[in-house]
Parts: sequence; structure tokens; C-alpha cells
Amino acid sequence: MSEPLLVVDVQPGFINEFTHHIPQRIARAIARSHYTPLLFTRFINSENGPYSRFLDWDGCNHEPDTNIVPELETFAEEDLIFSKSGLCGLPDSLADYLSKQDIKRIFIVGIDTDMCVLKIAMDLFDISVEPIILTDCCASTAGLQAHLAGLAVLSRNIGAMRLREAGVSDGWLAAPVETAK
Repeated sequence: MSEPLLVVDVQPGFINEFTHHIPQRIARAIARSHYTPLLFTRFINSENGPYSRFLDWDGCNHEPDTNIVPELETFAEEDLIFSKSGLCGLPDSLADYLSKQDIKRIFIVGIDTDMCVLKIAMDLFDISVEPIILTDCCASTAGLQAHLAGLAVLSRNIGAMRLREAGVSDGWLAAPVETAK
């Protein structure tokens, strides 16, 4: 039986030294488990929005930073990409889709564990859709400590039994160190 997978904000604007491994891990997880449907969220930092006004951060406000990363774009169908701004969590259009499809459980992967992944998982929980976080397919742009903090909060709020591994980490908890070729 296939299960839905939600890929949260895996876009070029969030790829750094702490998250560079996530697109490849997600692609491997998709190939192994044949999730369906494959759903994506895309963060778009709106001009004069709270990130710009309060945090002086203007990233992810246009392409290519708002695109789905190249490693995953072949998996993304345009009508299954749900845009969101800020920490709004679960976009209304995605909540409507899940309701219409009668989805009761969804696997979640993505960036940032301590922000958007956490918020969306808790929003899903609140609408009685069981979120299952694939911990080895999530990371935070702020590093391992932020990722672990997000997992700790998720464990408390949605239950530790909902934090699982996809089995694609190759033994690395943090982002693997890239070596010069």
C-alpha cells in the first residue's frame, strides 16, 4: 500500500552546509518506498513580509530560491506544489487537498526541522492527520542542534513514535562532510 509523502520547503534558498544532503536522501527514500501522492510545499518570502520587516532577511523571495531543488523537481507535479509564506504552516490549499483525498496519515521530510517541518507536522496533528517525520530526511539550515531541537519539540507534541528513519542516512546524523574531489 502506498503512503503519501510531504516534502517541506526543499528549495535552493534553503540548501547550505547543513542541508546539502537532504535532496539526495529524499530522492533515495522516494525510490525505495514508492510514496504516493508526492506533495510539496514551497516557501515564498513575500516582499515587506515579517521576515523582511522583523528579521531583515530577504532570501527565498524569487526564483531560483523558491523552486523545488533540481534533484526533486522530476518528482514534483505542479498541481501538487503548495506555496506558503512564513511560518503559516499548513497552507489552506494543502489542508483542503488532504481532506478531499481523505488522507489520515502522511510521511514528512524537509527543511527546516525546527521551523516549517515542525509547524506543518503540528498543524496536521491538530486536524487529525497523523504526521510521521522521517528524521534522516530532515535538517535545519541552522545546523544539527536546531534539527535536534525541532525533533525534541516534535517528540513531545506529536509523540516520539511518530519520529522514524527512512534508512537513507548512511550512518551520518549530521550533514556529511563534503570532501574535495
